[in-house]
Amino acid sequence: MSNRTHGIEEYLEALFKLERGEEPVTVKRVAEELRVAPPSVSEMLGRMRASGLVEAPGGAGVKLTPEGELEGARLVRRHRLSERFLVDYLGMPWDAVHDEACKFEHVLSPEVEARLAEQLGDPRTCPHGHVIPQADGSLAEEALRPLSSFAVGESGVIGCIAEESGDFLRYLASLGLLPDTPVEVESVAPFGGPVLVRVAGSQYALGREVAGKILVRA
Repeated sequence: MSNRTHGIEEYLEALFKLERGEEPVTVKRVAEELRVAPPSVSEMLGRMRASGLVEAPGGAGVKLTPEGELEGARLVRRHRLSERFLVDYLGMPWDAVHDEACKFEHVLSPEVEARLAEQLGDPRTCPHGHVIPQADGSLAEEALRPLSSFAVGESGVIGCIAEESGDFLRYLASLGLLPDTPVEVESVAPFGGPVLVRVAGSQYALGREVAGKILVRA
């Protein structure tokens, strides 16, 4: 458990996750991720720069300092371990654990975090397939592609789900689109139309936006 405010920890976690993407991290993207107004983001980033957690924005956008990167990784680690605990030990559905884990991550001490990881068997991923950072902040990321980028006949295994909202996860679960599940693209409609995929012997038509949030190991 750190001495940072809850608000700063939320920003550290969000920035750490956004930096793993391919696009620069901008004030607008942070505002969308945290669902707050851009002026509030700018104000918070200014406070974080003064605390040595964020570098001044440049051509590449907002970026965490090494200190901020480490703290962000540790928050993400506690969050994903908490999700794993809620699913594996308490039997909660994968679509209901994100918000609960958001509460756990801010109160776990390093000692409890270490015992939790040991009890869980040092899991590699959270229930949604995201890799869990190591205790030292390192993160062995996988090479994943959005399902929407697959051509007809390409196949792979679902690695993780980019969006963790309850409704979205319940929808994917109803189709059997879960991490570690094989999936194959059978057709792609032109002009941004749906992607037809085969999963466990069944066919489903997915909108491009939905398919873009399913990240796959080719």
